[in-house]
Amino acid sequence: MKTFPLIIKISIVFFAINFSYLNTLNAQENKSDFWNQVRFGGGIGLSFGDNFFSATLAPSAIYEFNNQVALGFGLNGTYNKQKDFYKSTILGGSLIGLFNPVDQIQLSAEFEELHVNRRFDNNLNLENDTYWSPALYVGAGYRNGHVTFGVRYDLLYDENKSIYANAWAPFVRFYF
Repeated sequence: MKTFPLIIKISIVFFAINFSYLNTLNAQENKSDFWNQVRFGGGIGLSFGDNFFSATLAPSAIYEFNNQVALGFGLNGTYNKQKDFYKSTILGGSLIGLFNPVDQIQLSAEFEELHVNRRFDNNLNLENDTYWSPALYVGAGYRNGHVTFGVRYDLLYDENKSIYANAWAPFVRFYF
């Protein structure tokens, strides 16, 4: 079994140090309960068509340091199947930073690392693959209450390895 790539380990340590530091600063300014600042959200995806099925479950959580800054993490699990072609299982996680310069505008940066396991039908003579697919997104969106609509761009996009069709992707993000 492969271990996490070095960039994931560094990202986790960096996030933990920054989260601890910012949480200490915030605790000194505001004596509110930690869990009052935590927001939960995520995404659910379901797609099906002509002999195709895809399902995604992607829960996430953020900690709001104040009305402008939030940091969090997410998990991602996806299963795809195209009859007589392939099956894939995709598992991974992400770290996200959100910045709201004004209430209606949300800027984001997100690092995502996905482990892709793709198995092709034996009749196709295609090689199965298992690999890690990193993505570094920068995005902007319109925020209305707990929901943000926007677009993000993958700075590390690789058309041969990415699970997405394009470096540009619209998003709907919600946290409650």
